[in-house]
Amino acid sequence: MLSTFAHAVVPALGRFDVTTDVATGIAPGSIIAPNHTSLVDPGLVLAAVRRLGAEPVFLAAAGLWRIPVLGHVLAREGHVPVRRGTDAAAGALDAAAEALAGGRVVILYPEGRLPRRPDSGEAEPGPFRTGLARLALATSAPVVPVGQAGARRVTSGSRAKQITGLLTAPLRRPALHVHVGAPVHLAGDVAAATAHARAAVTGAWRKAVGRLGPHAAAVSREG
Repeated sequence: MLSTFAHAVVPALGRFDVTTDVATGIAPGSIIAPNHTSLVDPGLVLAAVRRLGAEPVFLAAAGLWRIPVLGHVLAREGHVPVRRGTDAAAGALDAAAEALAGGRVVILYPEGRLPRRPDSGEAEPGPFRTGLARLALATSAPVVPVGQAGARRVTSGSRAKQITGLLTAPLRRPALHVHVGAPVHLAGDVAAATAHARAAVTGAWRKAVGRLGPHAAAVSREG
């Protein structure tokens, strides 16, 4: 349901485009690792992954499960709540490993949070948490790096600015691009695997931001 909703709504927010280095689609049992810049970029990623024929589950902040209707949908579709700062946080990786073993595609945001910036420009992915590397090393699942760009032109900055941006996006039609990179297999210790994953996601992001035009690329270098 969430993928179908994203597939229908995201093209209404702007000029949505997807490119990929994977000619055969996303293999079952893969971990998708996108960069995170805006409250709406999960919608972009879901729409892109659905376009490639996959129906993923994702790891997300447990607070979303407390939202009426949305929480029911998240639970029904098998998405995984992450209870950060609690003893139950590690259980999210166990649930993700079970989903991978069952052939599901799992989306995990390795940055773990949004950038604290008021502007709508692009900047390369921030530091990664270790969860992605630990999950990939424990399961030997391939990691598909995903770069998205343009979501901050829909929502970014203060709450008021985000609401205004979301309401005006269908009129402004900002460029929204997702690039799906070739899968990588992480190895070594957690630190080395995390660095490898961040480099791969940054590479996918650079391809995505390059599709937004020279102004966006200039902002990314300055950021």
